Amino acid sequence: MAGGILQIDLDAVARNWRALDRMSDPCVQTGAVVKADAYGLGAARVARTLAHAGARRFFVAIAEEGAALRAALGEGPEISVFSGHMEGDMALIRDSALTPMLNSPEQIARHLESLPDHPFGIQLDTGMNRLGIEAPDWASVCSRVLENGPILVMSHLACADEPDHPMNAAQLAQFRAMTDGVGVPRSLSATGGILLGPEYHFDVTRPGIGLYGALPFAEAEPVVRLSLPVVQVRDLAPGETVGYGCSFTAEGPARIATVSGGYADGLLRALSGRATLFAGDRPCPIAGRVSMDLITVDVTHLSEAPATLDILCPAQGVDRLADAAGTIGYEILTSLGPRYARRHAGGAA
Repeated sequence: MAGGILQIDLDAVARNWRALDRMSDPCVQTGAVVKADAYGLGAARVARTLAHAGARRFFVAIAEEGAALRAALGEGPEISVFSGHMEGDMALIRDSALTPMLNSPEQIARHLESLPDHPFGIQLDTGMNRLGIEAPDWASVCSRVLENGPILVMSHLACADEPDHPMNAAQLAQFRAMTDGVGVPRSLSATGGILLGPEYHFDVTRPGIGLYGALPFAEAEPVVRLSLPVVQVRDLAPGETVGYGCSFTAEGPARIATVSGGYADGLLRALSGRATLFAGDRPCPIAGRVSMDLITVDVTHLSEAPATLDILCPAQGVDRLADAAGTIGYEILTSLGPRYARRHAGGAA
């Protein structure tokens, strides 16, 4: 094959979900965030695996994702939409039995007028200033909202990946001030919030990145392996250069492997000259720039030319690769492109 192979361990996803589920009290429901095609790993297969593991509540970013997920899961599991009820979403929300998390008085009015008997939730802003109803607006609409029976009230932590950040306690206090006594199930924590402890768990948690083997869940099992086929190997004489801009110069005799993969496949250009690929457990540094479709790698020290090189593997997880690119594991996963052959193993493969 000319393209890379992205192997996805569904059983590891399920084990990560169970581990995060065990961190909260049995009375707390553990959901699963599968937006952005389950962080690039295939929402249909991942969600079916998680449903089999026990998840009954799923979260997506937009209604279109929710409709596709409903087709994969069938009736039963709840599917909540973070973006709420946008203009034009009515048919998708109704026909796919989605639960919009309403983010503004305008969305509340739109939903109650167009789908008055349809389930909904509420998202509150407790200081992140991104999505959600702010405290003054909530005070003015709270009575009407509660009369119509929301099934969940949620907010989102801005700094949960930093346990000692004062914003965590401030948002917790604000969430309690806005929701204590509402008589509705509450949710504040994604993966990072789960790790902050029981006072952040409330009634529903929403793990996302931790399911897929990345920080801040340091104990997560790795989920992905990305193997890139070697297209060509060439020998360089001292002083010869490689790739655009001649950014790599051979200091001595060198052997360079060109692998199929590049920034069009989500392997960021920022990895140029900084990242490492692996032949088994042997590191092979990138030589020169990451280009659109190809990466050149120094394999001089290998006794024979490899057929493939791994850029995600047990020796290098998504967070280590993200560090090399100056980004976060979330971006590495969600950037993985459509040209890879995705091979799901275990679970609902």
